[in-house]
Amino acid sequence: MSSQADLSSRVSAVLPTHLGQFWGGRWHARVQAESLQSINPSTGDVLASVQVAGPADVDAAVQSARQAFPGWAATPPLERARRLREAASRIRANAADLALLDAADCGNPVKAMVFDAEIAATQMEFFAGLVLEIKGETLPTGNGSLNYTRREPLGVVARIFPFNHPFMFAAGKIAAPLAAGNTVVIKPPEQAPLSTLRLMELLQDLFPPGVLNCVVGGRDVGAALVGHPDVAAVGLIGSVPAGKAVLHSAADTLKRCLLELGGKNAMVIYPDADIDRAVDGAVRGMNFTWCGQSCGSTSRLFLHENLHDRFVEQMVARLQERHRPGLATHMDTTMGALINRTQYERSLAYIDSARSDGAKLAAGGAHPNDPQLANGFFIEPTVFTGVTPAMRVAREEVFGPVLSVLRWSREGEMFDAVNGTDLGLTASIWTRDLLTAHRAAARVESGYVWVNDCSSHFIGAPFGGYKRSGLGREESKDELYEFTQIKNVNVSMQ
Repeated sequence: MSSQADLSSRVSAVLPTHLGQFWGGRWHARVQAESLQSINPSTGDVLASVQVAGPADVDAAVQSARQAFPGWAATPPLERARRLREAASRIRANAADLALLDAADCGNPVKAMVFDAEIAATQMEFFAGLVLEIKGETLPTGNGSLNYTRREPLGVVARIFPFNHPFMFAAGKIAAPLAAGNTVVIKPPEQAPLSTLRLMELLQDLFPPGVLNCVVGGRDVGAALVGHPDVAAVGLIGSVPAGKAVLHSAADTLKRCLLELGGKNAMVIYPDADIDRAVDGAVRGMNFTWCGQSCGSTSRLFLHENLHDRFVEQMVARLQERHRPGLATHMDTTMGALINRTQYERSLAYIDSARSDGAKLAAGGAHPNDPQLANGFFIEPTVFTGVTPAMRVAREEVFGPVLSVLRWSREGEMFDAVNGTDLGLTASIWTRDLLTAHRAAARVESGYVWVNDCSSHFIGAPFGGYKRSGLGREESKDELYEFTQIKNVNVSMQ
């Protein structure tokens, strides 16, 4: 295992050189600009101080994107695709460094973050391959005219994303709007902006000036970007309150909004399920690798009473064997740190709440007893049994490493509880019976459902939520079309 001094040296070597704003193909730094500190969640050390964009910076970035839009929209589709594929190639060539940077900046294990870079590159290639699918239709009129539709880009697209997968979102979420011919301004998470700045450095000479831009900051910067009259559409990955704020701000200019929001997702285990596979799924579905900081985490586990006790026993044993918190920059770490003290204390407050409400602690629930982790935002993987649907821990998204186990016996009552929240992003059903699987998948109120699986995403399969879990769909052709508009043309042939 590398020493901490060696790791610090390696992290320093992959930090971005530029720590300001990027627009118009150039970096911009302001004298006496406000700055924010990027903190390593594993150690509490300051990684870098990044300049915060002011209103003038946001406006300049948007105007740069607006000026570049006509030229980029007119760029032949296959040329746009070529540049996206080159971007994917550069990401893969730098995947190890990008993973280490993200691990240090957001607290997720470095070994897992290599996969994030691969996912981002794959999304770029996927949307590059769809550029010729941005097409319209010819419509029969019967009156001697030619009627057809065109799909055209919207203009300037703002993309705002959270801290749990900074690089994957930064790179992957620019792909669809750029492929469709839009220009983009992105705002990385204030808690973990460094890998996005490094992405800008990697791609700064690839796209024409103004096509890809970046502003850094907190809610004020996001609000300025969303409210800007020259931004045509906003794509947000975030919390429900953040989604509501975007919709309120976007209403004044009737912006198109693509929102992937929170989840309080259910995993349902039927009594005929393959227990060994389902136990593995329950551990995997909670995304303890990311400390549960994932909107798709199956944080409510509904266990049939016939298998409840032995399932919990096996699950806790497997969880403690597989996931032990460690420094995110170590290659053997399987569970990292929460992003910051706010999330750390929020998770501990939910743990206290579950105890007060009468839930039984089956595993975890505290900071790990390891001197090496004393200064980081670590919480042991936590499991509560005896949870009821009325408890806060069963109703609200914790966004931390806390799994709630609920016992069920009657299917109807179980689904009332499963669907009894105002969120509906993902769900997971475990059964060996085909009819039960299809019936359950139809009954659950979620936009993305796994049967005898969990956590997997499939490129091309539309991802998004029901109810307050969002608007629109991503990771598919649907995401590409979110950033286009339809024009109808009628040509008289007489």
